[in-house]
Amino acid sequence: MTARPPGRVTFVGAGPGAADLLTLRAVRAIGEADVVIWASSLVHPDVLTHARSDAEIVDSAGLPLEGVHEIYRRAAGSGLAVARIHSGDPALWGALQEQLEICAELGLATDIVPGVSSFTAAAAAVGRELTVPQVAQSVILTRLAGGKTPMPPGEEVARFAAHGTTMALFLSAARSGQLQAELTAGGYPPETPCVVAYRVSWPDELIVRCALADLAATIREHKLWKHTLVLVGPALAAGGTRSHLYHPGHFHGFRRADRAARTTLRTTLGDSRPSSVRDIPARDWPSSDSPTDARGTGPA
Repeated sequence: MTARPPGRVTFVGAGPGAADLLTLRAVRAIGEADVVIWASSLVHPDVLTHARSDAEIVDSAGLPLEGVHEIYRRAAGSGLAVARIHSGDPALWGALQEQLEICAELGLATDIVPGVSSFTAAAAAVGRELTVPQVAQSVILTRLAGGKTPMPPGEEVARFAAHGTTMALFLSAARSGQLQAELTAGGYPPETPCVVAYRVSWPDELIVRCALADLAATIREHKLWKHTLVLVGPALAAGGTRSHLYHPGHFHGFRRADRAARTTLRTTLGDSRPSSVRDIPARDWPSSDSPTDARGTGPA
C-alpha cells in the first residue's frame, strides 16, 4: 500500500494587491494547491486566477484563526497541499508564527513565500528611495500603540521618531491625530515630507503627499482609515546625494578605484588618512573567489 504523502501548508505573500506583483514562486504554490485560503478583505481576487479549477477556495475574512486551523487538520489527515495567502509579506503582521506552530504540532510541512510589502510598493509609487545616502540609511517599520495587540515597552512611535530616519507606519491611519502628535513629539520638524498610501497597486489606489504638519488633516480629508500606510522622513524630499558604493573613487574586489576620484571622495568624507589605493596590474586583481572582507568589498 502506497503511503499518503504528508500534508503541506505554504504561506504565500500576495504582495500589496496587484496580481502581477506575485512572485513566480507564489504563482506556482497557488497553482499546485488543493486548498487555497485567502482573505477577501485584504487580498485582491485576481490572485485567485492562478488557482486550479478544482481547488477548494476558502475565504478566511469571516473566520477566526481556529477556523483556519481546522483546515490545517484536514490537510494533515488527507495529505492536502494548502496555499495560505497573506497580503503583503507574511513576516509582517501576518499572525504567521502561531500558524507555523500549529502546523508543526500537526506534522505538516511548511514553506514561506515572501511577498512585496506595501511599504516598498508605496516607495515605488512615489518614485523615491527610502535609504538616501547621507540622509537616511535605516527604515523603521512599526505601528501606533493602542491597537488590538499590545506594544512592547520602548516601541512607541515617538521613541522611534527620535532617530529622524525613514519610517513606515502600518495599521495607524485610524488614529491620525495621535500619529501626527507622536511623530512630532519624537522630533520630526513640521515640514517633514510624508506619503499617505491607500491600497497601493489596487485599481482604486490613492497616493497623497503632504507635510507632517498636515498629516492628520490629509488622512481625514480623504476619509482613510483601513488599508492605509504612512511613510515619513527626509528621504522622501526631492533630491539627494550619490551612493559611495558606485562612486569611481570606491574600490572593491571587482573594481579598481580611480586615484583622483578616490582623493575627492575621501575629502568629501573628511578622511585625512593616507590613501590605501595603489596601482595594481589587472593580472593581479582579486578573483571573484579571492578572500576580501565579509561582504566581498574593500574599504568604503
